[in-house]
Amino acid sequence: SKCRTGPLDLVFVIDSSRSVRPFEFETMRRFLVNIIRGLDIGPNATRVGVIQYSSQVQSVFPLGAFSRREDMERAIHAIVPLAQGTMTGLAIQYAMNVAFSVAEGARPSQARVPRVAVIVTDGRPQDRVTEVAAQARNRGIEIYAVGVQRADVGSLRAMASPPLDEHVFLVESFDLIQQFGFHFQGRLCVIDHCRFGNHSCQHECVSFPEGPRCRCRQGFDLQQDGRSCQARDYCNGVDHGCEFQCLSSGSSYRCICPEGRQLQADGKSCDRCRTGHVDLVLVIDGSKSVRPQNFELVKRFVNQIVDFLDVSPEGTRVGLVQYSSRVRTEFPLGRYGTADEVKQAVLAVEYMEKGTMTGLALRHLVEHSFSEAQGARPRAQNVPRVGLVFTDGRSQDDISVWAARAKEEGIIMYAVGVGKAVEEELREIASDPPEQHVSYSPDFSTMTHMLENLKVNICPEEGKGATELRSPCDCDSLVEFQGSALTALGNLEQKLVQLTARLEDLENQLANQK
Repeated sequence: SKCRTGPLDLVFVIDSSRSVRPFEFETMRRFLVNIIRGLDIGPNATRVGVIQYSSQVQSVFPLGAFSRREDMERAIHAIVPLAQGTMTGLAIQYAMNVAFSVAEGARPSQARVPRVAVIVTDGRPQDRVTEVAAQARNRGIEIYAVGVQRADVGSLRAMASPPLDEHVFLVESFDLIQQFGFHFQGRLCVIDHCRFGNHSCQHECVSFPEGPRCRCRQGFDLQQDGRSCQARDYCNGVDHGCEFQCLSSGSSYRCICPEGRQLQADGKSCDRCRTGHVDLVLVIDGSKSVRPQNFELVKRFVNQIVDFLDVSPEGTRVGLVQYSSRVRTEFPLGRYGTADEVKQAVLAVEYMEKGTMTGLALRHLVEHSFSEAQGARPRAQNVPRVGLVFTDGRSQDDISVWAARAKEEGIIMYAVGVGKAVEEELREIASDPPEQHVSYSPDFSTMTHMLENLKVNICPEEGKGATELRSPCDCDSLVEFQGSALTALGNLEQKLVQLTARLEDLENQLANQK
């Protein structure tokens, strides 16, 4: 008997990359055909579409093409594998935007027909799948991820709908995919438990073979009780692109900026940080433990710091130093006068890939990087000197002498650690208080969250962190100091009067008790 699922829009997304050998692809064909033979196919029942992907995406047939199984089977047997890369994220994007569109035969969203995507793959995606899969799920597409043989489990879990134990499957070989097909077909066979049972769902009930399950409307997440829904935090799991902070608002989200900075016309970025006159030297770890791909992430991280600085010869000057077993000035403070020039120079930096001599790098920073010959402004101008040291592990030499010397020289030191960076070393490098001058991330791919902390400290709020270049002996400065001191003394005197009154009151109470 056929599996009577009720109305269902079902799209198979199959991997036809070069890693899928011809005989393996044949077993995948039979897998699709066997599942389709067990479904109740029809315009008002289950509609089926198939797309294949490798480095590109190709529609085998859309949801609205066929209403007979025989036509579908002929189209499946006629598939010619693409035999290229494995762009799974691209395939999910195509399924979301094209395959499940009304133009391709999907029923409109107001019809509330379940949309199900079954992704069958044998390898690791060559592009990003997490964000696009989250977008597809947010649009109401239920995703099953079927991995065969060499498939990456982490990627399967990133794609699939929750609960993962019901939507992620790993088949040991293509030889076993036929046996798995009969098991999977049972998941698509649904009795309408919602119609006959008491489900108590706040928004919507969906039938599954094991019973009813509640589902929330778009913009809401199911709670632990399995019935109630709560408005979704849209900022989580979405590539919002906010430069500073994302704030969920109603059924969407909006970007906000720190106090004193304004949101730009693109709705994502904030106006540039006006830190006044600052000389900033970035010291990045080029040791072999970083690895080439992570070093590229470090360079991108550096450029994200440059993005929120007001780089100019009169404003913020930026220099870059790389260290491993030796130290190399990539470019000094005085070389580039715009942010774009600095960013291009950062991208051109070549990875050194040797040891980790952080102490040697600190010595170079103190003795050379902030010299006038390297572009630093004279001390008489009172321009703040800021050093930001990036490291991913324990130093192979002593850092204590030159870490202390840097702060004695008046350099404001920030320490950024990733992975196996040692907390004690980070705190020793950084200026006080360490809470404002130390940042840490356990992984290179997630270290962008540290930017927020660095922005707040390197780029203070308007009116609190701008550097004014004037002598403390100027008349205006003395008058300002005198006024502040008199105000503070007046407040102290008032508090002393209040304290004296309270003591007298306590003495009177004690006297009355006696």
